[in-house]
This record gives sequence, C-alpha cells and structure tokens, in this order.
Amino acid sequence: MSHDLADKTLFLETFGCQMNILDSELVLGQLARLGYRRTADRDGADLVLFNTCSVRDHAEQKVYSRLGELRPIKTARPDMILGVIGCQAQREGENLARRFPHVDLLCSPGELDRLPELIAAVASTRERAFALHGLQSRRSSTLDRAREHDALEALDLSRSFSPDASPIQAYVRVQRGCDKFCTYCVVPTVRGKERSRRPEHIVAEAQMLARAGCREVTLIGQTVNSYVQVDEAGTTVTFARLLERVAAVPGLVRVRFVTSYPGDFDEDILRVMADVPNVCPFLHIPAQSGSDRVLRAMRRQYTAADYYRLIDRAREIVSDVSIVGDFIVGFPGESDADFAASVEMVRRVRYKNSYIFKYSARPGTAAFRNQPDDVPEPVKRERNRILLDEQEAVCQQLNRELLGMTVQVLVEGPSKLAADGSTAVARGQLAGRTQADRIVVFDPPPGAEPASLVGSLCEVRVREINPYSVVGELVAVAAPLSAPRPAVTPLGYKGLTVLR
Repeated sequence: MSHDLADKTLFLETFGCQMNILDSELVLGQLARLGYRRTADRDGADLVLFNTCSVRDHAEQKVYSRLGELRPIKTARPDMILGVIGCQAQREGENLARRFPHVDLLCSPGELDRLPELIAAVASTRERAFALHGLQSRRSSTLDRAREHDALEALDLSRSFSPDASPIQAYVRVQRGCDKFCTYCVVPTVRGKERSRRPEHIVAEAQMLARAGCREVTLIGQTVNSYVQVDEAGTTVTFARLLERVAAVPGLVRVRFVTSYPGDFDEDILRVMADVPNVCPFLHIPAQSGSDRVLRAMRRQYTAADYYRLIDRAREIVSDVSIVGDFIVGFPGESDADFAASVEMVRRVRYKNSYIFKYSARPGTAAFRNQPDDVPEPVKRERNRILLDEQEAVCQQLNRELLGMTVQVLVEGPSKLAADGSTAVARGQLAGRTQADRIVVFDPPPGAEPASLVGSLCEVRVREINPYSVVGELVAVAAPLSAPRPAVTPLGYKGLTVLR
C-alpha cells in the first residue's frame, strides 16, 4: 500500500464467534502496520469494515442495518472506503454487491491475506474490489490451496502489539474450516475444508503471547478436538498432545479450548485436563438437541446416550469439570417430545451455561434445501424462553454451591457488574474468571490501584450470587503480574524458530 494511506482511521465492528474475533485482531494488526489507526467514530472513519457472521439470520440483519445507515454518509463522504469481510461476504457476496452499491470491497475469510491489496486498489482506482469464494474459485487447485494455507498461516503468525495493548487473554487458532456438514450450518461452505495448523507454529504463537504478558490462551477451532497434524520431526500430534505442548509454555497460567465436537472426542484430552494443572477443567461441547430424532436430522453423528456417556466420563476423570452447551430450539420437525428431551438434558448435565438459539434457516445448507421450517415462530420463542429459564435455574444452583468457598480468579479488568448484580459499572471493582470460567466480581484492597491487579491470580471468597456471576471478597493475591511487557513483533512464517 502506498505511503499516502498512512495515518488514516479505521472503524471495525465484529459479529459472531471467536474465529471472527481472532480474524479481526489479525486484520487490525495487519492494517496498523500500514498506518491505520483505530477509531470509535464510525461515520468519520476513512475505512469502515464489518467482520460478519452467517450462522444466524439475526447477525446478518444487523449488518444490513449498518450498511443502510452508512448509505447517506458514504454519499456525503465518497472517499470513505466501506468493506464487508468474513462469512457473510463469502455467502452473500453477489447479493451484497447488488443490494448495497456503496460497498467498496468484499473479502471472504479465506482471502483475508489480500485485504491490504483490496484497500489499496479501491483507494487508487475508486473502483470496487472483491476477493471471494476462497477454495471454490481463485484457489481451486491443489497448488493454490497450499498457497492459500501458507498465506493464511502467515496472517496468523503476523499478530503484533505494543505493551499497552498486550492482552491478558488471547485466542490461538489450531484449525480452519470444518468437515462435519451439519444440516443447519454454513461454516463448511464459508470457511472451507478442515485443516489443522502445524503444532510448532501454534506453540511459537503461544510463546510470543506469553512473552508479551498473556496469561491465558484459548485454543480455538470449529471442532477443536479433531485436530491432528504431523510435526517437523514426523510425529503425529493429536489434540491431547498439542494441549500438553501449549500448557508447557512458560508464563501461561491457563490454557482453554473451544469448541469440541461430541462425536469424536478423545478420552486422552480429559486425562490431560486432569493431569496438567494449567489446563482448565472447562469443556464447551454443544449437544444442539437432546432428541435422537432431531440429532439425526441435524446429521450430528452421535446419539443423546453417546453424549450422556461422554459427560459422565468427563466428570469421572475431571471431577471439577465445568460444562458449557449449545442448543437449537425449533429445528424443522421438532415436536413437544423432542423439545422435552432438550429440557431434560439441560437439567441432567447441569451446564455452567448454555448458548440457546431459535432455529434460523440458512440458505446454502441441507436443512434449508430439504427440511421445511415448520415450527411456528411463537412456538420457537416459547421454547427458547423455557430453555433459557431452565438454564438460569441450573446456573443459580451451581453458583449457590460456591457460597463461602475461596476460588482462584484471573483478574481481567474493571467490572461491568455492580455488587448488587445490576449492569451499572461498579467504581473500582474488578472482575475475573475461575478456571471453570465462573465470573467473579470483587473489591480491590483499600488504597490499591485496581489496574495493578489486572493479570494477577487472586484468591477470592464468594459471599453473594447472581444468575451468571458471583460476588466475593479478596483473600490474597496469589500470583501478581510483575514482569514488564515488551513490545512484540510478528513471528513471520518462513524461517520460523521454535523455542523449546
């Protein structure tokens, strides 16, 4: 990109999952090195990007709304560059281009390495620039797929930040894409075939983050437990072995992973969780439904009995494991009995929390093509409410069990919750999470600067509960964050050195 684009402002809004959050972080780093400075002023920014999600219609509707709001602003400020990146750009590229002619660029997840050249092309020619279809078009041959993998790997290894921006927690991608093809899901279409990253690259990225002051990393993938790759020594590395390697990185006090697929879960992962102290006893493992009939229609490749056996085994091996689930209500053909099976699953598994959504028919999926969306919207809403109420009751029960206990908390920053459970910002209060991902709010010691505790491990005694958090009092600072955080430069892809 030419030097005349330096010192421009960038507004970026992210929708969707952890993958999109990480992609946005990489985009921000990529564009910061080209002179873009992030701003909260959307309407006055030189470059506006929406990193989009296509998993649910609601997320796409939000993007439509944003683009509609910007139409008159773009007319008044024609030099503004407006772009849509991510899954919605991939799934709806042609429709977006036609419906919103003021959008300057579209870029799919598999083409994010090309974003700087797209921006430069729009800036220099004032013509629209698109990079779409990923594996299905521009990179369709075996050679081009390998080049794409190299380009995206270089993007993952390009993250950089200053000491002020160094995170306490960070995501590290271990795989891209998905091969499951659940009938309701667009991910295989928009993100392509499942590909596991090289283990030495993942470890090197975790080492870089730890040197920058990161205390916790979360390994992410669409079906993270299916990870398998060969390392540079020719050894086959499963996800359990990868967990061990990342957990051994000096400075990391916690390692998590999301999201796991129930159908091919390796018990070795549970043994690593039980045996390695800094691997969190936390399992995000979506069921989607408690009904075998619905699971078959979703093409989920396991039964409710399989799922229960996995949960029971997890609790046998990791006694304090915390389980998080996902459910879709109102899937095509879901009967009252099918829904009752999901309610029973929430009660029996006792999830720490669940992500519960009404079914949203997604164009391009097998369910959209073959299964009529026949559950009435009022029924979906009512089932959604009932399941949310059931989950909240379970959350209350689990949090009540913490009363009087002392828990270890990794301090994340100022609390957004007041001690009474309201959403008002509590002056001076801090918030953090336990290894089991329970949110804990507490007061810092009298006279202490709250910011000085961010990144520390603290012992907190629980004295009050709310549905989705607990309130406590500080007992001790177990492990303060005292080392200065150095500025970190990108690892680079070629000639990568792995510290052991």
